Formats: sequence, structure tokens, C-alpha cells
Amino acid sequence: MVKKTQSLGRVELEILQYIDENHPITVRDVADHWHRKTGQARTTVLTMMERLTKKGFLARKKVDGVYHYSPKQSLPKVLGGLVNDFVEGVLGGSIAPLAAYLAGGKKLNAEEVEQLKKLVKQLEDSSKKGAE
Repeated sequence: MVKKTQSLGRVELEILQYIDENHPITVRDVADHWHRKTGQARTTVLTMMERLTKKGFLARKKVDGVYHYSPKQSLPKVLGGLVNDFVEGVLGGSIAPLAAYLAGGKKLNAEEVEQLKKLVKQLEDSSKKGAE
């Protein structure tokens, strides 16, 4: 059985992405960035970071009396878990609806198309190895 990833709200994910790009980082630094971006108060960021810590996405270490936060897992691993939960829970394990969405209207840039081609090649290669 696949372990279910803790859920993440949109704002939590945005904060986690910022921390991932700038860690180790203090609440003050995240709050300053977030205030410039959205106008939200430090207390909102503190609440979100505490939630992310309780959910197991962030680790904190006290340095000179101030907590510094870092992600517990790489962002690609977190996102992979969220996608897996979506595919298993919402799409019933089938990626066909996701592929149809990408083919039917989602505008992809050249880099994203190349990434998808590489993934398809990896899938084809692993499928061939499994058949041998």
C-alpha cells in the first residue's frame, strides 16, 4: 500500500516552494517576502509554517535563539507524492484522464514537451525490461 501524503493547501505549497528555494530561512525572511508578494501579515506566515512543520514538511533548527526552517524532503518528492495521491484517489489509478487533459488544451512550452517525451521514453524502456 502506498503511503498517503499529507494534504497541502495552495498557500502552504507556495510557502513550501519558497522555503525550498531559500533554505535555511527564518519566519521573518519568509514573512517579509510574503508581505511584499501578497500583503499578508507575519502571523499568517507563522501559522502556515507551523502547520507545515506539524504535517512533516518542514524541519526547524534553533540558531542563536531563532528558528531556521528547511524542507524535510525535496520538493520533487513532495510533488510526486501529491500527484500520486491525486492519480490514485481522484483518477482511480488511471493516468489516461491526465494525459487527455495535457493533449486536449493545456498549453505546454517546448521544455515541458521535451520532459514528457523523456518520461514516455523511460516508460517504454522500463516496459520492455519488464517484458524480458
